Amino acid sequence: MLSVLIWVPILGAALIGFWPGLTPQRSRRITLLISGGLLLWSLSLVAGFDPGLSHPQWVEFFPWIQPLGLNYYLGVDGISLPLVILSELLVTIAIWITQLGISRHRLYYALILLISSGIVGSFLAQNLLLFLLFYELELIPLYLLIAIWGGRRRGYASTKFLIYTAVSGILVLATFLGVVWLTEAPSFDLEVLGSGSLGISALPLNSQLILLGGIVVGFGIKIPLVPFHTWLPDAHVEASTPVSVLLAGILLKLGTYGLLRFGVGLFPEAWAVAAPWVAGWAVVSVLYGAFCAISQTDMKKMVAYSSIAHMGYILLAFAAATPLSLLGSVIQMVSHGLISGLLFLLVGVVYGKSGSRDLNVLQGLLNPERGLPLIGSLMILAVMASAGIPGLVGFISEFIVFRGSIEVFPIQTLLCMVGTGLTSVYFLIMVNRVFFGRLSDPVINLPQVQWRDRIPAIVLALIIVVLGIQPTLMTKLTELSTTALVNLQPTMIVQVPVQSLAPDMMTSGVADSGAAQSQLNHNQGVVGYPD
Repeated sequence: MLSVLIWVPILGAALIGFWPGLTPQRSRRITLLISGGLLLWSLSLVAGFDPGLSHPQWVEFFPWIQPLGLNYYLGVDGISLPLVILSELLVTIAIWITQLGISRHRLYYALILLISSGIVGSFLAQNLLLFLLFYELELIPLYLLIAIWGGRRRGYASTKFLIYTAVSGILVLATFLGVVWLTEAPSFDLEVLGSGSLGISALPLNSQLILLGGIVVGFGIKIPLVPFHTWLPDAHVEASTPVSVLLAGILLKLGTYGLLRFGVGLFPEAWAVAAPWVAGWAVVSVLYGAFCAISQTDMKKMVAYSSIAHMGYILLAFAAATPLSLLGSVIQMVSHGLISGLLFLLVGVVYGKSGSRDLNVLQGLLNPERGLPLIGSLMILAVMASAGIPGLVGFISEFIVFRGSIEVFPIQTLLCMVGTGLTSVYFLIMVNRVFFGRLSDPVINLPQVQWRDRIPAIVLALIIVVLGIQPTLMTKLTELSTTALVNLQPTMIVQVPVQSLAPDMMTSGVADSGAAQSQLNHNQGVVGYPD
């Protein structure tokens, strides 16, 4: 089941690359057919997925290079399944919104399929070395997508991305090798390294802290966290719209997923020691990203810096390491992927129709006669979701993150809440300048937006609304898997039942007769749904 999501894109890339006589339209149709089929395949996994199990499901195991400890070991749990579905969705959207007459179409579509394979393979890998192979698989394709189809400074941006990401991979590889060497484990399998006397918990604390440092910095470059963030705004500005959707929507999640799976999951003792510092780092990323976003006049750069700020919320949730905060972190990954994907898509439409992303040039695009009223309306919805307005998925994810973190790190959580307010500030600046007021002369009589651009934006907007109203569609899948990552850590002060959040978020009613049982579950550290 799972291998289909990895090998079909690779075979599809080879097919598109070597099939003679393919026109750009036919290449696009074949790639869309492959990505759409993989999206449906990933959704079919939900039907057979048991949310009552915390261990990986649909497991595939094949001994590969045993002297190196490398096994072809795949599995999906409640953490990786939502990210796999998100990846397939955004890859399909990126292909859909690609310009019909794009140059070197064979190479372009083949590279996107290779990126799809690498990202999904990273989320499914249950062997550290196998994870790293997939983690590096997307490096060269994404570099080429920026270097060939990027903007005026694409050479600089793509080279910077390549250097930063290569350093990230080297640090992660060195850490993985150090883990196996110090533990003398027979393989890189995740279950072996996390268990008993062969696991990381048997190492001295100082050794664990050194290894954890490599994990945090390696994946921190990918997320990216301040001060390793400088490659991201340049890459976004020079990348085309489909590549920006992939970059913000799913590429950054490789860093957060890796930090959750291999940092929080494998180093519980060391993580408890480092958690206060990690929480402080989260605050710096949130506030720095927000203030940088406020100072931007380029719409794309503003959205890029907002991504840096929102990644800080996920880091705060990791630092708290409670079942509720970790649940919120996964929902925040999905939420940010949907919202940032929609934002970059809409910015791309505005740029394609008006020829500018400058806040000082654009004005009045919400004009129903000559502007972009539908795009403006969807942009307002995306901005509201990013700012955490109730009823949208951004509110749900941030609320759960803050609720799960505040009793562990109250000061840091409150400072991150300030970042939420700053999100409203910089996005209101953008919306007010670009979409309200009199339509500016340089962009009068804009060409109409085609349904090819409208459909993916509407789909993302609908998902943002639906998940905001029914967050249990995600929480039921993820809850037990994130709870299983929580070990006996000093930072885990309180655990709040997820089911007790629903009335608070949806209504303002008083507690019912089940409050006593909820309190009992709270005291026992239970996070679950009633039978």
